[in-house]
Amino acid sequence: MVRRHVAVLILALVALQVRAGGNAEPDTPGFAARFPSMSWEEITAEARGSDLYWYMWGGSESINRFVQEYVAERLRDDHGIRLHVVPVTDASVFVSKVLGERQAGRISGGSVDLVWINGENFRSMREAALLFGPYANRLPNMRYVDVTDPSVANDFGVPVEGFESPYGSAQFVMVYDSARLDPPRSLEGLLSWIRDNPGRFTYPAPPDFTGSAFVRHVFYHVAGGYEDLLGPFDQDLFDRIAADVWRLLNDLEPDLWRAGSTYPASLTQQQQLFANGEVDFDMGYNPAGAANLVSQGRYPETTRTFVFDEGTIGNTHYVAIPFNATNTAAAVLAANLLLDPSVQYQKARPEVWGDLPVVSLSLLPDEWRRRFEALPRPASVLPPDELQQRRIPELQGAWLQAIERGWIAHVLER
Repeated sequence: MVRRHVAVLILALVALQVRAGGNAEPDTPGFAARFPSMSWEEITAEARGSDLYWYMWGGSESINRFVQEYVAERLRDDHGIRLHVVPVTDASVFVSKVLGERQAGRISGGSVDLVWINGENFRSMREAALLFGPYANRLPNMRYVDVTDPSVANDFGVPVEGFESPYGSAQFVMVYDSARLDPPRSLEGLLSWIRDNPGRFTYPAPPDFTGSAFVRHVFYHVAGGYEDLLGPFDQDLFDRIAADVWRLLNDLEPDLWRAGSTYPASLTQQQQLFANGEVDFDMGYNPAGAANLVSQGRYPETTRTFVFDEGTIGNTHYVAIPFNATNTAAAVLAANLLLDPSVQYQKARPEVWGDLPVVSLSLLPDEWRRRFEALPRPASVLPPDELQQRRIPELQGAWLQAIERGWIAHVLER
């Protein structure tokens, strides 16, 4: 994961060069120049028969099946587009690839057409002028999205401004087996439970995204809430809070799984520990993720989820198009298809993925609204209104980087 931070640093330097030269976006010829005045019919015609290379996280079997089977089939049948999924373990892979092509002067004919992105990687690519756009305002299916929702209009506090389009929604949940325990409902209560039940809790090591989110919740707890942490990174404020966070996590370490001598390297390893009964809690950003694992027989039927009384972090994930994509028209069509009510519905089915829809039910046609409302909700999935009422915001990317680096230096390598 060090590669991600190196890529972000290089991108920051490139962004400074771009701003110094007075050029906010590269002068990309061809489709980008024609795009603002093209009709949707012309965009569709240009995309037909294309090969689309989508770089996306490949760490989930259910997500991979949804994209490689359902989405690929829809793109082929609806538009004659051949989808090629390029799975990556970290966004640094495609960030570095696009950055390298820019530095080599390859301003068209790039190897990456579409990326699954959010957070610090979006901010860095946007600032370094590595993204095509704005394009999201041209997507017909954006009419189903509440663009006034701050969690949609801002990606980890950074205005989207049409340079990425929403794909789905996520919110952090804790997972437990109701046959084993009745969990505490606050983070303070969970910390007390860990001390009273040594060896039965752990979390993935940051910069794993899920483990990083757990540590951010600890940051919110120590800070007395998230409000003072929103906005641009503040080094003095970070230093004041971080010292108490590292002290708390270090004091907690002897009561963790294997006395904190090691941490799961990924969410997959965390899930395996929970499935084996080695720990009593799992966690994740997909509120229906546990239901999917129950349906596969990997988790017991008594698996349940909860969110802290003070709330849990939620965010939106997006797709974006590199500035030099070869098949930009096909990428635009794919971004629009991902917002189609039928695709959002398929994605929301617990047995398929269970991803929270990013379309607003109030903006859908009545038929689709009723279908979404009738989706079965397994016992392990919280009601949407409970999730919404306890949804709290993400921090900007610079905060995430500082927290992850700090955890490695002051907890893992202490």
